[in-house]
Amino acid sequence: MKGAQFLVCIVAILAFATSLVSASDPSPLQDFCVALNDTKLGVFVNGKFCKDPKLASANDFFFSGLQTPRSTQNPLGSTVTPANVDQIPGLNTLGISLVRIDFAPNGLNPPHTHPRGTEILFLQEGTLYVGFVTSNPDNRLFTKVLNKGDVFVFPVGLIHFQLNVGHTNAVAISGLSSQNPGVITIANAVFGAKPPINPDVLAKAFQVDDKLVTYLQKQFWQAVFVNGKFCKDPKLVTANDFFFPGLQIPKSTANPVGSTVTAVNVENLAGLNTLGISLARIDFAPNGLNPPYTHPRGSEILIVLEGTLYVGFVTSNADNNRLISKVLNKGDVFVFPIGLIHFQLNAGNGNAEAIAGLSSQNPGVITIANAVFGSKPPINPDVLAKAFQVDNKLVDYLQKRFCYKNN
Repeated sequence: MKGAQFLVCIVAILAFATSLVSASDPSPLQDFCVALNDTKLGVFVNGKFCKDPKLASANDFFFSGLQTPRSTQNPLGSTVTPANVDQIPGLNTLGISLVRIDFAPNGLNPPHTHPRGTEILFLQEGTLYVGFVTSNPDNRLFTKVLNKGDVFVFPVGLIHFQLNVGHTNAVAISGLSSQNPGVITIANAVFGAKPPINPDVLAKAFQVDDKLVTYLQKQFWQAVFVNGKFCKDPKLVTANDFFFPGLQIPKSTANPVGSTVTAVNVENLAGLNTLGISLARIDFAPNGLNPPYTHPRGSEILIVLEGTLYVGFVTSNADNNRLISKVLNKGDVFVFPIGLIHFQLNAGNGNAEAIAGLSSQNPGVITIANAVFGSKPPINPDVLAKAFQVDNKLVDYLQKRFCYKNN
């Protein structure tokens, strides 16, 4: 009897520990769960009701207009435009979202935290001074000045900020490792709580007198709306561990598919380890293709920075392998659910450029043609001939082709 009780205790402890280490959104158990406001037509998952998958369309994974600058006429000189599950219902259960941040000269995205998501920021225009503060007891400040094309990571839950230190407007795009990462602006939460926090609490916490606390509580606090590695000794970590330069530089697309993917994942940005998010830049020549592929460990949310892309993904067998596709223009956003085959084709006459956030520090990539016909050693031709319902000669021909890897 005692042995059984001990076993139950161990199981309970392990279950509790597992719940503690699961810091990101739970993994989806279906292709997608498009959020729905009508409670009569869906199933409740991750805080949203799910649309019947048969009624889902490309528009459920689409958001338009993120290329448009937002007004920064506010006390802070910055505005955050979210593309999360509230704007893109197809993000529900997929554990990733995106924001655009506009800064006036000297504009500030004030110290804040995302309780449910790590942030990876790409600076599209301007110069930003950014930083985050580690948890107690160290409270170390990691800072960096970012220029156009630079990338910086803000770990989940840590207080962080961005300040425009340039003389012109600045624009940044951030991926977040949650469909709804939440935001807590420190000044607003501490001094602008409703109802107010007892001044005695704040006076003692900040080691100031009650009069100063009362003064601060009466101020108008402008809210910004923001919807397999070894670890380095934390004392040896520097800002460079969270920094990657040069993503503004176009990459050569002189290859058979006419596209090149530049990844910013844990392999080249060590600070991403355990944080569950990464980034990629995709360059396209006219008619360039990022050929059908999957990310086995991550959903993808893509914004078109330049050009016109025809994009799509194919649902799983249970949904009869439906193609959900869309033509995207500059500023448009599209979501590719984890594990599903998807692609992007430059449908315009000029070059195209996109930035994609991924809900894994190392999402992996499987290019379908390469994996099926270019595996090493080759898959038995009889297997492929039967799978694709063709003769062995065609399989042999395809296996001899050079399948170019663009990433």
